Amino acid sequence: MRNRRIAPLVAISAVATLVPALTPAVASAAPAPRPTASAYSLKPYMQQKPHWKRCDAQAPANYQCATLKVPLDYTRPGRTLEVAVSRIKATSPQKRRGVLLLNPGGPGGPGLDMPLWMSPELPTAVKEQYDLIGFDPRGVGQSSPVSCGLNEDELNWQRPYKASTFDKDVRWARTVADKCRAKGGAVLPHLTTRNTARDMDVIRAVLGEKKLSYLGYSYGTYLGAVYTQMFPKRTDRFVLDSAVDPERIWRGMIQVWAEGAEPAFTRWSQWTADRHTTYGLGDTAAEVGKTFWDLVAQAERKPIEFQGMLLTGDDIRAGRAMFFDVKGAAEAIAELKKAAEGTPSAAPSRQSTSPRPVPPSFARDVPSDNSDAAFWAVACADTRSWPRDPEQYRRDAIRDKVTYPLYGDFASNIKPCAFWKDGSEPATKVDNSVGALILQNEWDSQTPLVSGQGLRRSMKGSRMVTVLGGQGHGIYGSKSCADKTATAYLTTGTLPAADLTCRATAAQAQNRLQLPLPTPQGLPGSQNRF
Repeated sequence: MRNRRIAPLVAISAVATLVPALTPAVASAAPAPRPTASAYSLKPYMQQKPHWKRCDAQAPANYQCATLKVPLDYTRPGRTLEVAVSRIKATSPQKRRGVLLLNPGGPGGPGLDMPLWMSPELPTAVKEQYDLIGFDPRGVGQSSPVSCGLNEDELNWQRPYKASTFDKDVRWARTVADKCRAKGGAVLPHLTTRNTARDMDVIRAVLGEKKLSYLGYSYGTYLGAVYTQMFPKRTDRFVLDSAVDPERIWRGMIQVWAEGAEPAFTRWSQWTADRHTTYGLGDTAAEVGKTFWDLVAQAERKPIEFQGMLLTGDDIRAGRAMFFDVKGAAEAIAELKKAAEGTPSAAPSRQSTSPRPVPPSFARDVPSDNSDAAFWAVACADTRSWPRDPEQYRRDAIRDKVTYPLYGDFASNIKPCAFWKDGSEPATKVDNSVGALILQNEWDSQTPLVSGQGLRRSMKGSRMVTVLGGQGHGIYGSKSCADKTATAYLTTGTLPAADLTCRATAAQAQNRLQLPLPTPQGLPGSQNRF
């Protein structure tokens, strides 16, 4: 039996990772002007001829892969990175409109196989009109993957604040930053969202398209929004699903997990109280909440043996995302209560998901810490607003543990970005009138509703569809009530005249798209990616 600092509580069917943040995490000033590469110097990249080949002998023949070259530094084209791309061609040459570039989120999420696992989820009308294009963003997966050489403990960044362990947490954050700088210092400053957006424009040009259409989830919404800011005239039909607020990148988007968890916990407490005869956790919301916090306190005194692991109170709190799935959380806490009382708990129930496709045959070995290294590179290099003083993190964590007791100290505790070297350029100020369609579940644990509303404010020409009662992270392709609007937009180009709301049915609320986003150590319910 292992005692892991962050251990699974239950297999909650959440995928991947709100109320207003205390402090926005990005400066509002526009990026400072900096030299850009001339059109001539980028011409060789834009005029590449992709050599398409079957990705894998076991994969469908129409799933093809190629590798492109992009500049490491677009201001000084010279050293290059590889970007792996894939495609499934439009099923109707007569109806073909162009390409639909796909991104699953992250940062650090590979998307090369996305055409394969998205194709069954997309309507026929969309697949008739678009080549489905996947890619691994720079530094990720098959695209010149980066590594920091992190060990298992260093990969764990769910660290609750405690006065007795804060100095250790500071050493951890500094060590991660130092190891990343030592192993990838020349590359990591250029693994920014802005440069990935530039890579997207190279993909567009190489594929011979004047404009780009796009479907991005989670972090992919921020990536798409940055593209619309940088290349507004090359933006065609953009669907931004489960949205990141550009004004909160990136510390504010981690902190918003804590803020959003509190109303989700309140909703769960009432839902569970209404079903006391089923779960036995209390017949009022207050009693349900007390049951939970009593379990946390008991586990802090002595870890609770649960499904082969020992859980501390911090381990339980780390599962904050499970409360966005009220039924799953009620089942989990009921089983935990039985375990705390000495009653053997049931084996964890797991929602079946489609198996991931086999890797492409040309696949290189990817470092085990690749997704985490890429995550920190983007999160730390995208913005220069991370506090540098460790004591600021201590003060914020103490404050937020009181304000947001479920997860506040986790979210505001120190991160490697405190010791990270600045990225190659400031963050992008997203403020435009480019047309796009934003999709947002009311109860999304990773990019809660207020986050989607923030992107809507930044993109004044967009429209937003809010799924009331919708749970989970990722909408389009999950048979949501928002699918019809998204399909109409992709196939006709017509945005709704105004923002829309629709209400999820009980079945739709549980029938969520399973995005295979990378997840670090943590409860499956914690889902610490965007």
